[in-house]
Amino acid sequence: MQRICFMINVENLIYEYPGKRALADVSFKIKSGSVTALVGPNGAGKTTLLKCLAALTKPFGGRISVRGVDILKEPRKCHQMMGFLPDFFGLYDSLTVRQSLTYFAMAQKLEKKRIPDRVESLVEKLDMKDKFREKVGNLSRGMRQRLAIGQAMIHDPELLLLDEPASGLDPESRNALSELFLELNRDGKTLIVSSHILYELEQYAGDILILRDGRIVDRDISAGSFEARRIRIRVLNIPDSITGLLEKTGHVENVRIHDSEITLDFTGDGKEQHDLLKSLMNANVTVKEFYVKKQSIQDQYLETAELRA
Repeated sequence: MQRICFMINVENLIYEYPGKRALADVSFKIKSGSVTALVGPNGAGKTTLLKCLAALTKPFGGRISVRGVDILKEPRKCHQMMGFLPDFFGLYDSLTVRQSLTYFAMAQKLEKKRIPDRVESLVEKLDMKDKFREKVGNLSRGMRQRLAIGQAMIHDPELLLLDEPASGLDPESRNALSELFLELNRDGKTLIVSSHILYELEQYAGDILILRDGRIVDRDISAGSFEARRIRIRVLNIPDSITGLLEKTGHVENVRIHDSEITLDFTGDGKEQHDLLKSLMNANVTVKEFYVKKQSIQDQYLETAELRA
C-alpha cells in the first residue's frame, strides 16, 4: 500500500481579530505534489489562513507543520520551503524584470554564482524572455502577475501559496496562468490557490478546501471528490415509490426530484449503473434521458453553500 506524503499538516488552528474569530479550530492536511483550491465567500478566513501557513501571521492556537517542520518554532526554515503571493503585492517599477528577480534572489540568499542561471531559467518558465530588460512599470497586468509569482518562487520552493492570483486578469492571461500552474505542478510543486473564479480552478486543481465563517466545511472533500458520478435522469412519469426503488440498489445517495428530473449520486461501478437503469425500466418508469455528470468544483461548492445556508 502506497504511503501518502503530506506537505502541510494543520491542527486546531485558531486566529482572532478584535470582536471576531477568523479561524475556528481549523484542521486539514495537504498532500505533497497536489494542487488545492481554497474557496469560500468574502470574509471566510482564506487570506488569514494563507498568512498563517506562510508564517507571516502567528495564530492564537493550534499547530502548523510543513514537511514535519513546526512553523511557529522554525519559521525561517519553513520560509525556505515556500513561496507566498499575497492578493495585493508590490513591485519595484523602476527596476527591469532581470533586476527585480536578481534582487529577490539575493534577498533569499542564493549563491551569487547561481543567480544569473536561476533568473534566466525562471524567466523562460514564466514566458517572459522578451520582457527580460523591460522596466517593471511598463508591464501589463498579466506580466506583472507572472513576475510576482516569479519573485515568490525564485528560491525554487516546494510549496507555493497563491492568494487570488488571477484577480483582475483578462481571459487570455488567466488561461496562461492556469497553464503555468499545471507546469509547476508537473515539476513536483505543491500549490494552494485561493480564488473566486471557480470554473478556472477546474483546469488545474485536484483538491478542494472550503472555508466558511472561519471553519472547514466538509473536511473529507479531497482529491478526486469532484470525480464522483452524479447521474441525472429525465422521465415521463415518476411513481411515488421512486425513491425507495432507487435506494434499493445500495449505490444511490442524495436523491433529488424536481419536476420530471431525478438527480442522484452513484457509488457503484459500470455494471451496477446498468443494473440501475434496468431496474427503472422493469418498474415501468419511462426514461427519456440517462446521463452521468462529473461534479465540478463549482457544483461542489455551491451545493455545500446551499446545504449550510
